[in-house]
Amino acid sequence: MAEKSDQPIPHPSVFVEQRRLELIKGYRVHESRTPDKPVRVVTPSQTVGPFYPAALIGPGEDDLACKTPGGARAQGTPIVVSGQVFDEAGKPVRGALVEVWQANKWGKYEHPVDQTPEPVDPNFKGYGRMLTDAEGRYRFRSILPGAYPNPGYDNWYRPPHIHFSVFGAGVMQRLITQVYFPGEKLNDIDPILNGIEDLEARASLIARVLPAEKDGALAYGFDIVLRGSGETPFFVDP
Repeated sequence: MAEKSDQPIPHPSVFVEQRRLELIKGYRVHESRTPDKPVRVVTPSQTVGPFYPAALIGPGEDDLACKTPGGARAQGTPIVVSGQVFDEAGKPVRGALVEVWQANKWGKYEHPVDQTPEPVDPNFKGYGRMLTDAEGRYRFRSILPGAYPNPGYDNWYRPPHIHFSVFGAGVMQRLITQVYFPGEKLNDIDPILNGIEDLEARASLIARVLPAEKDGALAYGFDIVLRGSGETPFFVDP
């Protein structure tokens, strides 16, 4: 992905000895959200599941690159991202709700909050969801997302990535993470990705290259482990 500025991009070393993610402005998950007034009753959490209705997922919701099934497709390099969801014992998680969202080929999100000058692709939906099958498998079709500037930081571009959210039986709140693509030089200087100190855990967020699809789409693998020693790094509220 070509850089969009000739100015140097801050290296993660500038965040050494500091709580890196707290310095990243614009990511509300890292900002205080304490209510101004006391909450009278806090609604208690309950387990999700055990099952979602099959009708929750409509036709074409596994395809981020077109707004209607069989319709015009978004611009960009076609990709397929697939994988499995596992529990702490390494067993596949059946019926987990996997939701994804991403920027288009120019790094533009289909969201009113995104005020960057990059173009909106009229055929790009940019989000999708599906339920894992009996083997915990999911599969999404999309396009390779573009890099984009991080709000609050001049000349720092986030590497191409896809956001993942997972709900499932026994999960008390949705789990959110991001998958990155191998070979992207911005991966090495991204403070969010490099904020994960454990190198093995950090590497688990880089998708595996799989054999290309029959139609030529690039294919990537990304497995998600919900709990345990091999748990996928997730974003949580502070």
